[in-house]
Amino acid sequence: MELFQQAGSFKSRGAYLGISKLSTENRAKGVVAASGGNHAMAVAWAAQKLGVSAKIAIPKAADQIRIDGCRSTGAEVILCEDIVEAFAVMEEISSREGAVMMHPFEGEHMTLGSATCGAEFATAHPEIDMFIIPVGGGGMISGMSAAIKLARPSATVIGVEPFGADSMFRSFVAEEPVRLDKITTIADSLASPMAMPYSFGVTHHYADEIVRVEDDELRQAMRTYQNILKITAEPACAASLAALTGPLKERATGRHVGIIACGSNISMARYLNLLEQKQ
Repeated sequence: MELFQQAGSFKSRGAYLGISKLSTENRAKGVVAASGGNHAMAVAWAAQKLGVSAKIAIPKAADQIRIDGCRSTGAEVILCEDIVEAFAVMEEISSREGAVMMHPFEGEHMTLGSATCGAEFATAHPEIDMFIIPVGGGGMISGMSAAIKLARPSATVIGVEPFGADSMFRSFVAEEPVRLDKITTIADSLASPMAMPYSFGVTHHYADEIVRVEDDELRQAMRTYQNILKITAEPACAASLAALTGPLKERATGRHVGIIACGSNISMARYLNLLEQKQ
C-alpha cells in the first residue's frame, strides 16, 4: 500500500535517498525535477525535509492536487505544455543553473529506493510467488524486481503498463530502450514517453515480462478498490489489480499474488470524471 507513503506514493523513497546523498556543495545548488505529478510531489517533499530548494517542471494538465501539493512545500513550479517539454525544461534548468536533476525513474537513487519496497514485500510475505508491479519509466519495477529476485529467485515478477504508454513493453520486444511518438492513457503517472538505459537494463535483467492493460480495465480496477476496500485509487495505482483481473487472471489462478497500490494523488473531481467516462 505505497499510496499511504509520504507525499502519497512510492516515489518518496527514491527522492529522499537521492537528495539526502547530495554533497553540501550540490545541496546549495538545489534540485530540479520533471514529472506528471507523483515524483514532483515526492521531490518537493524530500527537498523541504532536507532544507534544499526545488524547482519542479510539471505538465499544466496535471491534477491540480499535485501542483498545489508541490507549491505547499515551497517548491517553485514551472507549468509545461506536456511531459516532453517538462523533461526539456528540467535539463535546461540543470544546465543553466547547475541544479541537480532528480530524474523520475533513471538512476540508482530511484532504483535503490524502490528496492527497499521490494525487500520489505518479499520479506514480510514469503508465501507470495507472483508479484505484479506498475510500470511507467521503470523506477519502481527496476528496484522491486531486483530485490525480489535476489531474495527469492523462483518468484515471478511481472510489470504492467497501459497500452497507450507502453515504452517498457516495446523496449522488452526490441531488447533496447525505445521512445514513444505519443502518449494516450488516463494513467498519467505511468505516462513516460521513453525507457532509459539504466532502469531498462535492471528491469530487463530481473523482471520476467511486461503485460499491458486498457484504460477501461484501469477504470474497472479503480471501481473495485473503491467498492471493496473503500480506497480512492488513481489509475496507476489500479494497474496491478487491472492486470490481475485481466490479462493475468488465468495464470494467477492458484498462485499467491502480491500487487502494488503505488499512489493516490488524484483529486476527487478528476477521479469522478475518469469513472464517468466510457467503460
